[in-house]
Amino acid sequence: MGKSSEHFFYVLQCSDGSYYGGYTTDVVRREKEHNAGIRCKYTKTRRPVKMIHFEKFTTRSEATKAESYFKHLTRRAKEVYLAKEEKE
Repeated sequence: MGKSSEHFFYVLQCSDGSYYGGYTTDVVRREKEHNAGIRCKYTKTRRPVKMIHFEKFTTRSEATKAESYFKHLTRRAKEVYLAKEEKE
């Protein structure tokens, strides 16, 4: 099993309107896992979830730094971040 050369930071919108940010090497698979209740306590009780944003990085470190940055934002700052990314 080789290492993936694609690393993603992604954002889900949960059924309660909250956001969940995470890291993965496969955004399609990961969204399916969240909706199946696999490997995430936070989204398990907030299904269904919808992938609303993702960014591709060349290294895991870059992607997890983006995830950490997003997770420390306020709700309002997350909304601004997502709106800005939509426009670009």
